[in-house]
Amino acid sequence: MKALTWHGKGDIRCESVPDPRIEDGRDAIIKVTSCAICGSDVHLYDHVIPSMEKGDVLGHETMGEVVEVGRDNHKLKVGDRVVVPFTIACGECFFCRKGFFSGCERSNPNREKAAKLWGNSPAGLFGYSHLLGGFAGGQAEYLRVPYADVGPIKVPDGMTDEQVLFLSDIFPTGYMAAEFCDLRGGETVAIWGCGPVGQFAIRSAFLLGAERVIAIDTVPERLEMARQAGALVLDFKQDDVYDRIMELTAGRGADACIDAVGTEASATGSLDAVLDRVKVATFMGTDRPHVLRQAIHCCRNFGIVSIVGVYGGLLDKIPMGSAINRGLTFRMAQTPVQHYLPMLLERIQKGEIDPAFVITHTAPLEEGPGLYKTFRDKKDGCIKVVLKP
Repeated sequence: MKALTWHGKGDIRCESVPDPRIEDGRDAIIKVTSCAICGSDVHLYDHVIPSMEKGDVLGHETMGEVVEVGRDNHKLKVGDRVVVPFTIACGECFFCRKGFFSGCERSNPNREKAAKLWGNSPAGLFGYSHLLGGFAGGQAEYLRVPYADVGPIKVPDGMTDEQVLFLSDIFPTGYMAAEFCDLRGGETVAIWGCGPVGQFAIRSAFLLGAERVIAIDTVPERLEMARQAGALVLDFKQDDVYDRIMELTAGRGADACIDAVGTEASATGSLDAVLDRVKVATFMGTDRPHVLRQAIHCCRNFGIVSIVGVYGGLLDKIPMGSAINRGLTFRMAQTPVQHYLPMLLERIQKGEIDPAFVITHTAPLEEGPGLYKTFRDKKDGCIKVVLKP
């Protein structure tokens, strides 16, 4: 089959790889009808996530049609259309039973390697390094889905791929980011990053009762999409973000701040951001957490900082003194997608949101390598890429 494979920094290829096969009785094989390039895939493209190996199949936003089912899988049948969560979960362990599917204790076969870095292991993920299981991803013609009697959700008749594909990751992630803010109605939420996850966080914050959303980015197309959703937008290359947020909140700060950027934050005229770049380039640091620092400073006393941007290692110069002395709450996670799927599917069916709004580029799988670069460089108005194998 054809698949997008990783061969090093900036080197993504569309090439032939072996077809997946059933390896466990709970598995399923799906024929991929739609998949997407995620912002966190860019971290792989830039090789800031460790444990990638040449030839690894990429992709964790995937849906398609079931073509084969393991003997112990009684949930799915051949012909079902399904969306596949990016988090792989057994459904039976301590964390899965509590709904924390992204903390599954069984799904990462390389959990000891992850524990050496993080103290313990999260769930396995599709197409996201051998640190997280080495599972082949879904930017391919076919995908093997482990524990397929737990993760995938069946797509109701009459719904398009474009309406439901993003249930695999970015819609639940953006929604969780807003849910973490404990919105009761009337709040001001500041969101750093107007990429796909940030766009869903903006809309989710309004769905959950926020009165005002302040969206921070510098890419014109992203800011315009945020503005269309009702957000007040700040361009960090033109505005002093801290000063403007203080001005807009009468000096108090935002009730909640969402970091939807993560490890590869950009900034202009900021000494800490310059130092981050130098440290990462000289292997003296692992991440560039400028946005997280700014979110902490811009949050009101006893407010909430919600983190859904991906970080991989050890963060430097985080203002914990500010956070502790002002009573901030931090909430963060890889999204336990399975927990959110039924409720978010219902919101789509009710017409409360059409996730297709975020799509700017649709192309065959063969154009994937070029579109990785387009997405990475924020060219051609690219906000979200959907690929059709």
